Amino acid sequence: MKTIITCAITGGKTSPSSTPYLPKSPEQIAQSSIEAADAGASIVHIHVRDPETGRPSMDQDLYKKTVDLIRNKNEDVIINLTTGPGAVYKPVSNNNSGMMDAYTRVKHIDLIRPNICSLDFNTMMQDDDGVRINTIPVVVEMLLKIQSYGTLPEFEIFDSGDLRIAKKIIADGMTTREPIWQIVTGVKYGWESSFDTIDYALKLLPEDAIWCALGVGKMSLPIAEYVHQKGGHVRVGMEDNIYTEKNVLARSNAELVEQCVSMINRNNGSIANPVEAKTILKI
Repeated sequence: MKTIITCAITGGKTSPSSTPYLPKSPEQIAQSSIEAADAGASIVHIHVRDPETGRPSMDQDLYKKTVDLIRNKNEDVIINLTTGPGAVYKPVSNNNSGMMDAYTRVKHIDLIRPNICSLDFNTMMQDDDGVRINTIPVVVEMLLKIQSYGTLPEFEIFDSGDLRIAKKIIADGMTTREPIWQIVTGVKYGWESSFDTIDYALKLLPEDAIWCALGVGKMSLPIAEYVHQKGGHVRVGMEDNIYTEKNVLARSNAELVEQCVSMINRNNGSIANPVEAKTILKI
């Protein structure tokens, strides 16, 4: 089977102060997505940011503008939008303004109807001052809405408990189509970024699951290579890693995709184009 490459363009955690090459405006994110697709990515995973401050945003207009700009130049690349924002509670400040209801977290999916969107299952520490909370009722409500929009859910699995919750939701009959399983390793307080983690996660995944995995930071390309060897799909991009090698900043997302393409070719693999990726994912 051919390997699907996802490029996570900017994310919500990568700091603009850590790299001058991080795309921030809709124009920059769209251009970086197009370049990543040209380099070999079939899927682009998109967060948006305030163009002035570079801070993460949930602005629907920014999402729509970004996707429209991509589609104006590339109609084939698969669009994957995040639904992660809106789940952080900071008890020290006694401020739960970061906690949002299910529809608020997916209203941009309703507006845009992308091919894919992420769906988080994790409740875990968010850095050292907050807690990311995804309760099962909210996750189920988001899932039902996402599916009603015709969008394929990508289950983001940050630890083994997340995977058990996801399997329970499937067993309860909440899914109408086969999801993608994304094994996320290397996030602080989540799964360790290691080959052992990938092996353990594979033991827990449903039989015949469509799966991919990523590593954060220096483990990005090693995890991609191991996942490819195990028959999974891969993800790279500035959301996960900003370096092409030690102390050398990636100047673009395309550079990170090119590294991944070279790795897959070196391992005698084949890269799925968007049409082939849609067939694999049953889109």
